[in-house]
Amino acid sequence: MRKIVMGYIVALIILCISVWLGISIGSVEVPISTLWNTGADETATNILWKIRMPRVILAGLVGAALAIAGAAFQGLLKNPLADPYTLGVSSGASVGAVVTLFFGITTPIFGIYTLPIFSMIGALVSLFIVLGFAKLVDRMMKMETLILTGIIVSSFLSSIISLMIALTGEELRQIISWLMGSVSMRGWPYVKMIFPFIIIGSLMLWVNRRELNAMLFGEERAKYLGVNVKRSKRLLLLGGSILTGSAVAVSGTIGFVGLVVPHMTRLMFGADHRHLLPLSFINGASLLILCDLLARTIIAPTELPIGIITSFIGAPVFAYIFFRQRRTKGA
Repeated sequence: MRKIVMGYIVALIILCISVWLGISIGSVEVPISTLWNTGADETATNILWKIRMPRVILAGLVGAALAIAGAAFQGLLKNPLADPYTLGVSSGASVGAVVTLFFGITTPIFGIYTLPIFSMIGALVSLFIVLGFAKLVDRMMKMETLILTGIIVSSFLSSIISLMIALTGEELRQIISWLMGSVSMRGWPYVKMIFPFIIIGSLMLWVNRRELNAMLFGEERAKYLGVNVKRSKRLLLLGGSILTGSAVAVSGTIGFVGLVVPHMTRLMFGADHRHLLPLSFINGASLLILCDLLARTIIAPTELPIGIITSFIGAPVFAYIFFRQRRTKGA
């Protein structure tokens, strides 16, 4: 238990340091004292509250959403390679968002939430297609089957996105820059857009934390322990899709966060979802804040898409997990 407590303390310290670095470092140095110093330079105050703070908070929320969704998918499918990116959920969310941008869809009922809602619908539909197709091919839904199915569905959805880009006129720049993944120049409206969905999706996963633990031993054992497996699976899949869809809607496609963070957290603190979910949430926020900081400073004044940084980190980790799984099975 002491190890878990220390894990929370270290994770929160790293998050605070990440926020401090994200706020302070940039083309203009902004001292952290600007947060509470009412007599601070007006330029520094505007940079802090209108540019840096919403950007850091948005990066943290997106990273947290993708990480906790990845932890839930990995636990539900008992597969360390499952995450919103490899399962094709991010691609489905991207299609939903691009369709909204391409056709300029707005609904009076949803208002500013039109984009994340369509993105969530796309995420959910693609997830059910992947799982349904994988089960049709292999009732055991082995790791290789899920990965290949996710690749197939992602490739098909990517072709739809490419078609819409080819047909696009004035919206081309907006769609391409959005697809590459970024939290640049989003501002407080995007924070407000994603925040309620982060709360809803995370709560849906959190209330099923014990059910996730039970399902690690197999669905039959979980039923024996009194778990309503069908209901729990639906809530977990829906919660993960809400988180992924809302994250993709505000930042574009950012891969591997949902793979790397839960896996590393599980290695250090175990597979108990009572702690794995919140620790993944905190660590995911820290990782994406730091990745965004690196993306905007590594070749300043030019900014890299944040998805490039996460892919540089995530691809080697993905390869390591995959080869370790194969070696374990071979042994």
